[in-house]
Amino acid sequence: MSDRFEISTTLPAKVEAVYRGWLDPVEHAAFVGGAAAIAPGVGGAYDIWDGYITGRTLELDPPRRIVQSWRTTEFPEGSPDSHLEVRLEPDGSATRLTLVHSEIPDGQGPQYEEGWKEHYFTPMKAYFSETHRPRADR
Repeated sequence: MSDRFEISTTLPAKVEAVYRGWLDPVEHAAFVGGAAAIAPGVGGAYDIWDGYITGRTLELDPPRRIVQSWRTTEFPEGSPDSHLEVRLEPDGSATRLTLVHSEIPDGQGPQYEEGWKEHYFTPMKAYFSETHRPRADR
């Protein structure tokens, strides 16, 4: 058995900005507050937080969908990578980001669901609020 969950948030930025930020190592590092190395394109490897999270980009449908393999150093020895689908939909001037995270080692889903909220959704809202405010407001 494996765990699966789907969670969503709304970010104060256009779909194109969120898509670009997810795949750009400098922007990704800025919104998660940790080191990020992301090779471009399908097949490109990524490494977040000094190797805690690793994987590869499996599919890209710009700017609406990103599919990646995903694992952490906490996966049991020999466990396959999990599957992460990032869906981006316009919501007025904002973006509805939905994560579908599946094939997670049994019992680990709840910790990663909370991790996404705490270490991605919350800082991404702050990052995109700051970087996408009109210049006069900064």
